[in-house]
Amino acid sequence: MPTPRRPARPAMILTIICLSYFMVILDNSIIFTGLPKIEEAMRFTPTGLTWVQDAYTLVFGGLLLGARSGDIVGRRRMFVIGLVLFALASLLVGLASLLVGLAPWSWWLIAARAFQGIGAAILAPSSLSLLTASFAEGHQRARAVAAYSAVAGIGASAGLVFGGVLADVVSWRAGFFLNVPIGVAMVFAAYRYIGETERRQGRFDLIGALCATGGMTALVFGIVDAAEVGWGAPSTIIAIALGIVLLAGLVVNEARAAQPIMPLRLFADRRRTGAYLVRMLYLGAMIGFFFFFTSQYLQGVLGFSPLHVSALT
Repeated sequence: MPTPRRPARPAMILTIICLSYFMVILDNSIIFTGLPKIEEAMRFTPTGLTWVQDAYTLVFGGLLLGARSGDIVGRRRMFVIGLVLFALASLLVGLASLLVGLAPWSWWLIAARAFQGIGAAILAPSSLSLLTASFAEGHQRARAVAAYSAVAGIGASAGLVFGGVLADVVSWRAGFFLNVPIGVAMVFAAYRYIGETERRQGRFDLIGALCATGGMTALVFGIVDAAEVGWGAPSTIIAIALGIVLLAGLVVNEARAAQPIMPLRLFADRRRTGAYLVRMLYLGAMIGFFFFFTSQYLQGVLGFSPLHVSALT
């Protein structure tokens, strides 16, 4: 692969990529401080409320096809597609949130959050692959990747702060509508300042992506459902069994696929496998902490407002 040339406007390209990725990370955490208000307005059960976040993160994690798709159809094209889907899904989430008190629209909110996850699953890896294609290896790329990595940490923390301020001062719905103008602006900016990359031949590992997403969704559904109906309930047992079967199918598919979404050879290295496990445990603990501490405990038990919670975080 030829070494990427220095982009004509590196600062502008980096700004577009980082701002788009910031939007994805922000949406992962901005929801937490507003969850009690969402539960009250949309009449969610405690179990149903968890899916407002789970629908986004499960689809986001399972359908990470952006990098491979970018190689095949063009990285800028996939980047723009991810932006469009993410902005459209944010609009749908916002519209669903306006139809308060209607149970069907509560589930539309969850479906729209899953749709957001599809956009994020395309946008996040596409932004990173576009960054590596736009900046030459060495000092230039190292600085760009450092800025990109910083955005991830800042976005996760800023989401809690913005979410609390918006939920208390404006509305918890404002965070969703905010993505729409930003997404539209980034689409036009991407077409103006970012060039298209060379296409390559390849295949989509749709079976692997569907097995990963479906397996984890079924497994999480079974665990969450057990809190209401018990571990021995048929729905719980069937969901967990289905999740195990799909995840086993994922492993079998990845061993046979020509271009797997999760190459099993990556786990042959102990250090890499250890890093994956640590990352998984860290993110699992962080998301769980955000959900139970910021929304359930601080607001539900101690009676703090979303604004107070954002100040604490």
